[in-house]
Amino acid sequence: MKKNHVIAFLVGAGLLLASLTAVAHHSVSAEFDTNKKVTFTGTVKKIDWMNPHIYTHVEVKGADGKVTVYRVEGGPPNSLFRQGIRPEQLPVGTIVTCTNCSRSKSENSMNVNGRLTLQDGKAALGAPGGPGN
Repeated sequence: MKKNHVIAFLVGAGLLLASLTAVAHHSVSAEFDTNKKVTFTGTVKKIDWMNPHIYTHVEVKGADGKVTVYRVEGGPPNSLFRQGIRPEQLPVGTIVTCTNCSRSKSENSMNVNGRLTLQDGKAALGAPGGPGN
């Protein structure tokens, strides 16, 4: 009888631990400071199509000529893929605008979270609130 209790406990503990990964996803406020906003227009340099989020690298040239590359976090690839969205839909060289984006809490990070739009105003690939999100 004692052996059955131990087995039941171990199975229950295993199920509990396995379920924790489902709630481990971070909130936007855990990584980004919603009070530190940035707006920019730049050129897509590349897209990292990887889990758990895609990243669109956007090169921005400042008034002083200095180049900054922002990494704009988007939705999960599998969600985008299921909706028929592919990385090729936002080719390198496309001009995009990130309006009212939240900067990373880390001062050294160029990660931002926000809405990417194309020049015609349509939502771009992986933009929060855009296709697939």
